[in-house]
Amino acid sequence: MQLSHERPDYGFVLRGADARSARVNDQLLTRSFAIAPDRLLEDWDAPASAAALEPAHLAPLLDLQPELVVLGTGERQVFPPAAALAACLTRGVGIEAMDNAAAARTYNVLAGEGRRVVVALLLG
Repeated sequence: MQLSHERPDYGFVLRGADARSARVNDQLLTRSFAIAPDRLLEDWDAPASAAALEPAHLAPLLDLQPELVVLGTGERQVFPPAAALAACLTRGVGIEAMDNAAAARTYNVLAGEGRRVVVALLLG
């Protein structure tokens, strides 16, 4: 049987993530970051925890014009403050919070479907 390696139609794939690091394509990242299918934001100015997330932290993500922001909140799911959620929802952008491993899987599925998704992972 012949096997072939399937290449995604998008540029940035999350190969794995936990609370302290993530692998984007072949690059290991240890600081909080965000990616869209065609863009990597390594310099995302993120707070140390989801509880400290403010609307200003989400501005660079919303500039990418996603239909959904998937927020990875570390080892476990933590919901951000209402003001941060409202920053997305008032612009018609959905936001989902989940642990980093689930956020990575969700991003890959949605990006693979051609959706305009941004995933932001809080790493600590």
